[in-house]
Amino acid sequence: MRILRVNMADKSVRWEDLKPEYALLGGRGLTSRIVYDEVDPTCHPLGPGNKLVFAPGCLTGTYAPSSGRLSVGGKSPLTGTIKESNAGGISGQKMASLGIAALVVEGLPQEQGFHVLVIGDGEARLEPAGDLAGLGCYELNERLWAKYGEGCGIMCIGPAGENKMVMAGVSTNDRENHPGRYAGRGGLGAVMGSKGLKAVVLQTKQTYGVNPADTEKFKDAVRRLNRALKEHAVTGQALPTYGTAVLVNILNEAGGLPTRNFSAGRFEEASKTGGEAIAEAVKARGGKGECGHGCHPGCVIRCSNIYPDEKGEVLCAPVEYESTWALGANCGIGNLDHIAMLNRLCNDVGLDTIEAGVTLGVLMEAGVLAFGDGPGAIELLDKDVRNATPLGRVFGSGAAVAGKVYGVRRVPVVKGQGLPAYDPRAVKGIGVTYATSTMGADHTSGYAVAANILGVGGKVDPLKPEGQVELSRNLQVATAYVDATGLCLFTAFALLDIPDSLVATADLIAARYGVQFTVDDAVKLGQQILTWERAFNKAAGFNEAEDRLPDFFKTEPLPPHNTVFDVPDAELDEVMKPFQA
Repeated sequence: MRILRVNMADKSVRWEDLKPEYALLGGRGLTSRIVYDEVDPTCHPLGPGNKLVFAPGCLTGTYAPSSGRLSVGGKSPLTGTIKESNAGGISGQKMASLGIAALVVEGLPQEQGFHVLVIGDGEARLEPAGDLAGLGCYELNERLWAKYGEGCGIMCIGPAGENKMVMAGVSTNDRENHPGRYAGRGGLGAVMGSKGLKAVVLQTKQTYGVNPADTEKFKDAVRRLNRALKEHAVTGQALPTYGTAVLVNILNEAGGLPTRNFSAGRFEEASKTGGEAIAEAVKARGGKGECGHGCHPGCVIRCSNIYPDEKGEVLCAPVEYESTWALGANCGIGNLDHIAMLNRLCNDVGLDTIEAGVTLGVLMEAGVLAFGDGPGAIELLDKDVRNATPLGRVFGSGAAVAGKVYGVRRVPVVKGQGLPAYDPRAVKGIGVTYATSTMGADHTSGYAVAANILGVGGKVDPLKPEGQVELSRNLQVATAYVDATGLCLFTAFALLDIPDSLVATADLIAARYGVQFTVDDAVKLGQQILTWERAFNKAAGFNEAEDRLPDFFKTEPLPPHNTVFDVPDAELDEVMKPFQA
């Protein structure tokens, strides 16, 4: 495995041998280490000092189940912190199969215009993007497959990234070439835009091109992890049947579904927007719709979907839980077709659906749009954001900026990043994660919803502060490890409940590299990743004072439980103390 380094200032493309100290790093472990090693924490995120790093996980490119994830890292222009954003799709497996441990994009172009980086077996080159610049991701993907061959992996940005909007994400394509697999959070699409890079094309037919050092041990561990994922009720039943949006009704019932800009915990039209409603629409409309869709080859969980329009044609692929919440309940929108169209526009323009939905909620709070105005929201994304009008640029700057521009007090952000789909007053463990994550409000950094709501990995009362700090800390360590492996984060449901499945992941890494690697090593790796990230943020000027939720969560009781977030600040300060550099 090698590093491919591309300098956009002089258009140089060169290969480097992997440093020995990087040998067992992949995914988030490698992106965060390279950013920690090479990026000045005080640099401007859109300036020449920042770098954009793509890295497949340690197991990506192998036939380990659900192991095709890709990490994208850099300094976030949205938060100012270190950032890793995780995506599915086919690009991670193709990158690993091409022998690339990491792609590092650095420097700023000296002239106007965009380029496409084309990578094949043993060679890579930059080509002028020409008339591909300015395109939305749907048309861009079609044209890139027509030019470079069907089945290519594509990592690209839409107009939002080109215009350096700080909620812009990086799109990756699935097997059908839909552009809806996003490294969405943190504005890394804007970093890609600042580098003048429109797309990366991975030209290879290989998916499983990484061969383990110990084949028999690897096969045994694959069987054990496969069995656990199929046996667990969440990964083997709920997610394949109804997808991630099965959580809509679960969180609504729990009183933790943020509604109308986090003013309530239940949405009266939740049942129209969840996984069950999506499954019903797929069945009724037929055509190209699908539930139980895998975002990458080898996925055994298959939690995704292809949502059809009334004619059975693809409207959006996928409509996930976070997206249907952000563009639905949080905006008071109960029309699933409107939500799916908003989702499609985010995919096309190149926006993080969570930040887009949270920003829409703030604008609705301000009266720019009415809550529930699906058509108005569609017009705003399609006209204003796509064309970068003044309103579109305010929107593209995210919820924190929109709140300041319009004088809104209830702005649900941490370190400038919008909160995801769980209200921390009703799911207090996830509130601890939002506050203390190295990356701003991020549910995937430590998914305390598992124990707070789903009863996975134990049970911690979601409405009480007790036990939430330890829960979040342990999950943040575990998540950093999983993100480094390239395994889908949803494998964690089985890892938390079926002890041998966690052992199996360590055995997979040991067999992949031909080394000794245990669960203790996995824990140490997760801790080390957090230590690098925390050190970067400290050098960038962040300290415990930023590890807080907005004050309205502490002062405004959330219906229906009428609770506030009351985990003491002193306890929040303890979460990351073990990870001081």
